[in-house]
Amino acid sequence: MSLKMFSCRVLSKLVNHEVVTSKKTLSARDAAAVLLGRSSARGYYNSGKTSQPGPGKAAHVRVVDLRSDTVTKPGPAMRQAMAAAEVGDDVMREDPSVNELQEIAAEMFQMEAALFVPSGTMSNLIAVMVHCRERGDEMIVGDLSHLHIYEQGGSAQLAGVHATTVDNLPDGSFDLEQLESKIRHGYPDPHYPRSRLICVENTHNIQGGRVLPLTFLQEVRALADRYGLSVHMDGARVMNAAVAMGLPPSTILQHTHTVSVCLSKGLGSPVGTILAGPKDFITRAVRCRKALGGGMRQAGILAAAGKLSLLEMVGRLEEDHHNAKTFAQALLECDPAVFAVDMATVETNILRFRIQEPTLSPSEFCARMAEVGEGEEAALGQGIQVLMYPHFSNTVRAVWHLGISPEDTQLAIQKMQLVASQHIKEKVRAQ
Repeated sequence: MSLKMFSCRVLSKLVNHEVVTSKKTLSARDAAAVLLGRSSARGYYNSGKTSQPGPGKAAHVRVVDLRSDTVTKPGPAMRQAMAAAEVGDDVMREDPSVNELQEIAAEMFQMEAALFVPSGTMSNLIAVMVHCRERGDEMIVGDLSHLHIYEQGGSAQLAGVHATTVDNLPDGSFDLEQLESKIRHGYPDPHYPRSRLICVENTHNIQGGRVLPLTFLQEVRALADRYGLSVHMDGARVMNAAVAMGLPPSTILQHTHTVSVCLSKGLGSPVGTILAGPKDFITRAVRCRKALGGGMRQAGILAAAGKLSLLEMVGRLEEDHHNAKTFAQALLECDPAVFAVDMATVETNILRFRIQEPTLSPSEFCARMAEVGEGEEAALGQGIQVLMYPHFSNTVRAVWHLGISPEDTQLAIQKMQLVASQHIKEKVRAQ
């Protein structure tokens, strides 16, 4: 084992230890306040009410938060790095910590330059603005992409860029013939927008953390080059893809012109995303960031966390992938068979599974996982609330991250088994 990998594993254990041992048991009322309730399966950021514990229910619970890997919190090493960060005015390009982070990222991704921005949504918007420089330009995106669904249509709203969609396949990729058919020809014909950009997402969020095949990325890039288009990757979780494939991220990114990489998901930073690409692209991106209000001043405090994320936190993503697979396997082994999941699709830290019991909806299942029911303490030894989201196409979405240990995963499995068993008993009694 290399020294770097050893250090990574030691740090991840320290961080996980801090999260587990310092985790407070919350009242059911407090925990319910952060749960998605019985919301639409189409969105996963909607809030809703949940049932509160009544007489006889557990007063305190253990909370296992599987809503997203955005709920991670910096551990002691990261907090110390932030406290000790050397800072300056980043808008004036004088923050040494930010500059170092950008250099580290550019080297890691094998891009000419990189830019630290507040969020992935801003990073993607900046990329679209730079690639599509004229109002009325067009980008081609997946119909289930985060950029298309969850970023408020900012490309049209703020940048004046039109989007046309191609169907995302189950693995997050596109049909290349359909993709090619979406490219506009005959510019400057006054009837049509001008095709400028193809956007891909890796890993693919809605499709369950799927890793885009390298052959697909290579073919997309060849198609883009043939027609003079650019390729941007929403690589919010591209480091998960790299770990899952056992490859450096640069091997994946060689097929794209630009990439947006989130630091505040599985990599554990509290804030921030890296946008990387050619030098002239980043020069224009700096102007767009300023116009969008993303010019930060003494941002080195945040960049220090980002440096630790890239240098020390990548290796531990494998633990999240393993925990997700452990839970997925338990779903398959649940007796009675309430759940359906294709293990071949469980590639990273996002798990999407189906409930095949017709009398139990995803919303009801999520609500029951988040409540502490009658007799739960006696059955499980404690109250357990597991927070997850109902998702697309009658499925449930759960995401593993550095705040979820193997022990937490086993608790979530126990709660899942209890909820399934109780529901089947209720169904039998009602017949």
